[in-house]
Amino acid sequence: MGTQLMLVPQNTKVTANGDGERFDISASPTRTFLCTLDITHQIEQESLDVSIQVSEDGETWGAKPFLMLPQQFYRGRTRLLLDLTLHPKVRYIRAHWDVARWGRVAPTPMFVFSLSLEEVPASQPLVAKA
Repeated sequence: MGTQLMLVPQNTKVTANGDGERFDISASPTRTFLCTLDITHQIEQESLDVSIQVSEDGETWGAKPFLMLPQQFYRGRTRLLLDLTLHPKVRYIRAHWDVARWGRVAPTPMFVFSLSLEEVPASQPLVAKA
């Protein structure tokens, strides 16, 4: 089992756009992670956009997300692969989210969700049989 990171801890309630804590991934041997977005509560007529941002120094984050998960409207689970193998200078990652609400009642959006990353183990080398 590889490294597990909670970019957004379980049962995190958000009502506005925000950023998660930064994580140093420089020790990762594979630099490949399975991202799992779990939405456990929401209200109607709203959307959640979750992305992964990357940084070389942990202070400067790109203007565009490195990985954008599909826009969500309802409870459920979404998984996507984050592959940083071709980006050796990336040392830090963090989650970013944007929430939006439309309709006539309760103008403030509300989602309860989590975002976890699990390192994908390196595959076993193929061995040719004699």
